[in-house]
Formats: sequence, structure tokens, C-alpha cells
Amino acid sequence: MTFTHGYADNDGIRMYYEVHGPAVPGQPPLLLIPGGGSTIGTNFAELIPLLAERRQVIAVEEEGHGRTQPTSRPLTAETSAGDLRAVLHRLDVKTVDVLGFSAGGHTAIALALGSPAVVRRLIAASTFVSRDAVPDEFWDGMAKATLADMPDTYKDADRRLNPEPGHLERLFELDRRRILDFPGWSDEQLGTITAATLVVSADRDVVTAEYAARMAGVLPGARLLIVPGGHGDYLGEQAASGGDLRTMHATVPFLLRFLGE
Repeated sequence: MTFTHGYADNDGIRMYYEVHGPAVPGQPPLLLIPGGGSTIGTNFAELIPLLAERRQVIAVEEEGHGRTQPTSRPLTAETSAGDLRAVLHRLDVKTVDVLGFSAGGHTAIALALGSPAVVRRLIAASTFVSRDAVPDEFWDGMAKATLADMPDTYKDADRRLNPEPGHLERLFELDRRRILDFPGWSDEQLGTITAATLVVSADRDVVTAEYAARMAGVLPGARLLIVPGGHGDYLGEQAASGGDLRTMHATVPFLLRFLGE
């Protein structure tokens, strides 16, 4: 399968991207955005080969993650969406379908809000759109979190790619502040999304299935998929799946069906 990679420049950021598979006539590429702390590999290594059999896949790493180096700016959904637009411009891609996982789901939603002509279909996976999605204990825990709380899968991956002192600490702080400072979107803002949307969540996820259903009710015409599992195992995410890919293999047909509708 063909594979290329490169960097796109945007206001001092050089965002790393990979392109898997050839362009498919009549189908836009599928853009994958990993979750906080993740690389393309830790989040999507198992999923990409399955998706790229049917669609060209573009995968990215947000600021401070993987091969995209951090800067002094904060990491937000909106700034990251701007970096994504630079990637698409570099690749001369006018329209995409987007799958964003967890914090990457915030970036996917920001892209759909800010560039409605670019996003045809949106999969918001294990993410949330309002601060009341999680209890106060979540925010208290995030405020007190330290690097020791970060999953070893993420720490090991970052140290392999970026062994220089301080990089892992910067990655952790970017992600922690990103979530703590997340303002959410109003129902009115979300009601302007024009992309066909699928909200995906697990029954033992960070947010409840009830919240996922409420979120799908706010997004215009959104579909809802609740899978039995945890935060990302249904995408083959390494920290969540622990190498057990049965839930991912059961979920992929639903994702492909939505993308192909």
C-alpha cells in the first residue's frame, strides 16, 4: 500500500502528516486526528490498514505530539484546526471526511465549524462538546494531574520519538491545559454544523452513553453509535485495547457504512 509523509507549515508549526493509500475516485480522503498524548501509531496503527483498503487516509499529529514539535502557543481546537487546513492546502485536498478521537474530536468539530465546505462527514469519537459532559471530579483530577498519571504507552512512544529533555513534560502540559481551558460550544454554535455527523462512544467511556445521545441530539441530523467497550479500544487505540482488537473489528463496518452513505 502506498505511503507518503511530510510536514505542513502554519505560523511556526510544522504539522506532521501521513497519507496512506491512493486517492479513491468519488470519495474524499479520510482525515484521522488522534487523542491527547497520542501519536498516529499509538492511536491508529491497527485501524489505518482496515480503513485504507477502502479510502485514502490522511493522519496527523497535533502540536507537541509525535513528530510535530511544540511551540510557545497554547494548544486549542481552533489553532489545531488551522494547522489541519495547512495540511490540506499542502496536499491540495478540498474536501475530507474526518474522524477525531477524544481531544482530537474537539479539533474535528472546530474544523467542521470553521470550514464547513471542507468537512463532508464527521465522526466524533469518545469526545464531548460541553463542560457538563463530565462530573466535577474529572476537572479536579485534571487540575491535580501530574506526568505520573500519563499512560506508559504514551510516555514510551514520545520518548522514542523525542528523547530530548523536557519534551514529554511539554506534551503533558499542552494536553492538560487544553482540556482544563476547554470552553465548549453552545447548542446554537453546534447547530450550524453542516457535515453529516456520527457520534461514537463506548458504554464504559469517559462520558456516559446518555451524554453521547444528548450530544447527537444537538448536532443536526447526527447518528449515534454506542459500542460495548472503553475509551478508544473500539479504534484499536493501544492504551485502551491492550492488543485485543475484537471490538475494533466489530466497529469498523459501522464506521465504513456511515462514511459510505
